[in-house]
Amino acid sequence: MAGTVQLLMLENFIDGKFLPCNSYIDSYDPSTGEVYCKVPNSGEEEIEAAVQAARRAFPDWSSRSPQERSQALTRLADLLEQSLEELAQAESKDQGKTLAMARTVDIPRSVQNFRFFASSVLHHTTECTQMDHLGCMHYTVRTPVGIGIPPGVVNIVFGTGPRAGEALVSHPEVPLISFTGSQPTAERITVLSAPHCKKLSLELGGKNPAIIFEDANLEECIPATVRSSFANQGEICLCTSRIFVQKGIYREFLKRFVEATRKWKVGIPSDPSASMGALISKTHLEKVRSYIRKALAEGAQILCGEGVDKLSLPAGHQAGYFMLPTVITDISDESCCMKEEIFGPVTCVVPFDSEEEVIRRANGVKYGLAATVWSSNVGRIHRVAKKLQSGLVWTNCWLIRELNLPFGGMKNSGIGREGAKDSHDFFTEIKTITVKH
Repeated sequence: MAGTVQLLMLENFIDGKFLPCNSYIDSYDPSTGEVYCKVPNSGEEEIEAAVQAARRAFPDWSSRSPQERSQALTRLADLLEQSLEELAQAESKDQGKTLAMARTVDIPRSVQNFRFFASSVLHHTTECTQMDHLGCMHYTVRTPVGIGIPPGVVNIVFGTGPRAGEALVSHPEVPLISFTGSQPTAERITVLSAPHCKKLSLELGGKNPAIIFEDANLEECIPATVRSSFANQGEICLCTSRIFVQKGIYREFLKRFVEATRKWKVGIPSDPSASMGALISKTHLEKVRSYIRKALAEGAQILCGEGVDKLSLPAGHQAGYFMLPTVITDISDESCCMKEEIFGPVTCVVPFDSEEEVIRRANGVKYGLAATVWSSNVGRIHRVAKKLQSGLVWTNCWLIRELNLPFGGMKNSGIGREGAKDSHDFFTEIKTITVKH
């Protein structure tokens, strides 16, 4: 029929082959609100096929030398880099983020990760001790749990959590689970995996504070805090959603922060001047907006963004899932907007008096993923960073990552860490061998 749009049809990738599925789910372009893709609605059958393919591939792949596996990971990094533009376009269209961010952050970071671990795998050492009085030597070896490139090493199965997800995490032949997502989903994973004593790495939500002292350099702090609050539409687990500002600079900070936020342009993903694109789904957009309504009902003020400023979008994108970056103030620490993860372009700004007070308030939520501290006092920076209940603390910066070091959260923000040593430990089993001579 004339004018019919050809939808993209995704397929599962199992045992080195792309395979169709019996049923499919609609996937929407967040910038238009229209279906652009059909995604497999996989279930137990597809999960079983993927698990068995992985089991068949495991003996050969796990016995390959670190050099061989390093070469494979390096080759993957090269292929990603060669396809950067195509992958950036796909990532932007799928998630609604700006094409500029996909080009300069998402895909390059994926390349960097593969290259980092391709090198890291070559440099791990094991432990060895001797007991001369008993004539024994002890040493450790590590055996892989996960696997990685000939057919069956990598399997990609699409589907929903209740169907594909539950079939995967409850499968008795899946020995470990690495999950990034929400706390309720992690709770369900924990319940389903418990009977099999699976290893878990759970990277969950955050309600991340920024603490801004009177001696902060506002020329650097304000643009960085706008970015940490609204980058990727606020849909980054590390985004700032509670900003504590010392009273002496509170009014000045608030004025300059709102002015800078209003310059944070919302636009269609392909617009090179856009700072922010569309949120991931209509359901999520409505959830984020509901927090604005709750804040207003509690007597809070919306200084800019949702319901205050006008959002202008080009034709064809009026039904997209767009929302202006929003700043809330005059709000209690007990408000749901200060306690719950919103995961959108919404941040709350509140004043504080003393160092002890702000540490207590910053720690007063169930999450503990990340925090930022802004001050020119080095002693204060170290004191505050040590007392904050956060797995990561950035001082006078945001989102600078070192893959050699641990990444992960405290409290309800997750279990376990990622990073060179931590990932190596998680994805292998350690074995102690004793030799009497």
